Amino acid sequence: MDLTLYQVDAFASRQFEGNPAAVCPLDKWLPDSIMQAIANENNLAETAFFVPEGEGYRIRWFTPLMEVDLCGHATLASAWVLFHLLDYHGDSIRFNSRSGTLMVKRDEEELVLDFPAQPPVPCDTPAEITGAFNNTIAECLRSEDYIVIFKNEQDVKAAKPDLILLEKLDLRGVIITAPSHQYDFVARFFAPRYGIPEDPVTGSAYTQLAPYWENRLGSKKFRVKQLSQRGGQLSCRVVNNRVHIWGRAVLYMEGKIRIDSF
Repeated sequence: MDLTLYQVDAFASRQFEGNPAAVCPLDKWLPDSIMQAIANENNLAETAFFVPEGEGYRIRWFTPLMEVDLCGHATLASAWVLFHLLDYHGDSIRFNSRSGTLMVKRDEEELVLDFPAQPPVPCDTPAEITGAFNNTIAECLRSEDYIVIFKNEQDVKAAKPDLILLEKLDLRGVIITAPSHQYDFVARFFAPRYGIPEDPVTGSAYTQLAPYWENRLGSKKFRVKQLSQRGGQLSCRVVNNRVHIWGRAVLYMEGKIRIDSF
């Protein structure tokens, strides 16, 4: 069996920026073990698979180690492939997922993700997080991930966490964030438990960060910088119980993979 595979740099305006995702369109689902093996072989933060369903598609995401409930950048990459390479002619795409209905719309040169908000709640700081970071932690919250609040942008930029400690946490990962002078806030994301030491740009993180910063700053729309090595910029806005996330994407590679048997 031959399958088409695309690699797309998401939340990027040119190649080698943002977060690379693999996208594998399917006519019908492969066995989970094969999709997991493909994701492991790709060795990217996420590989997205989707199949036609109803008036849209059902989408699933796999890290090199396991399936996840929500992924922003691989959804953006999947929508980009549909709009630009697979002749999808509508202005919006409906993806059904483990996290409910996800919409992606065209907005001139950008795409807009429409995701459910995941407001975080304050929590005690786990000992693993306290031990993993040398920086002073101002506040800790939790939702799908732990959200660690630092005093300033430099603390986020300079952080060198102990990933072995973070791997022991019970949630998907750890987001660190702080206010910024050039942007509304900055962030980084670590998920070693899922095989992602540091994610370049994490769309789903902003479903948690946007509600937090809305409460703190009194604003609903934000310009954000994710301070990974590759880096990425995006905008997000809280709309009722949803978060809209704007981003661009660029094709890096298109090819075929051959699955001999399963």
